[in-house]
Amino acid sequence: MVVVVNPQSQNGQLGRRWTGLAADLRRAVGAFDDVLTRRAGDATELARQAIENGADMVVAIGGDGTINEVANGFFRDGAPINPDAVFGVLPYGTGGDFRKTVDLPKDIYEAGRILVDGKRKKVDVGRIDYTDNDGKPATRMFINIASFGISGLVDDYVNKTTKALGGKVSFLLATARAALEYQNRRVRLVFDGDEQNAVTRTVLSVAVANGRYFGGGMFIAPEAQLDDGEFDVVTLGDLTTADMAVHGLKLYQGTHLALDKVEHARVRTLRAEPVDNRPIRLDVDGETPGVLPAAFSVVPGALSLMVPR
Repeated sequence: MVVVVNPQSQNGQLGRRWTGLAADLRRAVGAFDDVLTRRAGDATELARQAIENGADMVVAIGGDGTINEVANGFFRDGAPINPDAVFGVLPYGTGGDFRKTVDLPKDIYEAGRILVDGKRKKVDVGRIDYTDNDGKPATRMFINIASFGISGLVDDYVNKTTKALGGKVSFLLATARAALEYQNRRVRLVFDGDEQNAVTRTVLSVAVANGRYFGGGMFIAPEAQLDDGEFDVVTLGDLTTADMAVHGLKLYQGTHLALDKVEHARVRTLRAEPVDNRPIRLDVDGETPGVLPAAFSVVPGALSLMVPR
């Protein structure tokens, strides 16, 4: 077992505590090797190296961004490196959204026991082909949720703060700030390659969901399943600041799908492109790697994940 550690998680708390945590975890789960990230993207390369060197399990300890990076390390050019390698998660981050979908405990030692006593579950992974922040074509995988619109701006604000107030408060403050600046965007959406029935929408945000939660606890895709071979695409349409003031709580309760300006679809692929030249930022498991246009596709059962029995 190899554990990939992001020492910057929870405003650097994980790095300060790791020596003691590692000793306690080894007593709880047995021997493992640990590798620490130094910069963005490290977790992907460290996980990929571990799998190519024969690791049977690679574990991410950190937030949703770290989980995304390590999950990407299981793939090269969109294909699994070793389909028998298992992905484990020890949640220790600001948002903790993927943890909620998998029903992992908050306590790191209880989560550690799942690495030993849990079960393997084949889950889907999302692939996104997009335009990176330098304007170049890029590809990455995601295990939870990718989105675009105001969510990309929210992530940008969250990732530039200290996150010392915790995940939910950090995301709430960032959302409030983004709402004052963001203007809803026009996008063209093509579902499952059906060009004849493409739609153009003015949107606040569109979530392409494999998991259920994002944005520090928003229950954005209450019907999503990790292993059904489809995305749940939730389109928050031309919602105003007043709409969000009235209905915003519904996003956390998962009751927003009934709103008039919200649309829900299940698809295997989605292509999204801006109607005008204004950039529309991506949010991929809490990170902001680029902008539209982008193509999203499901890779069914592509990853073995340790989950509670």
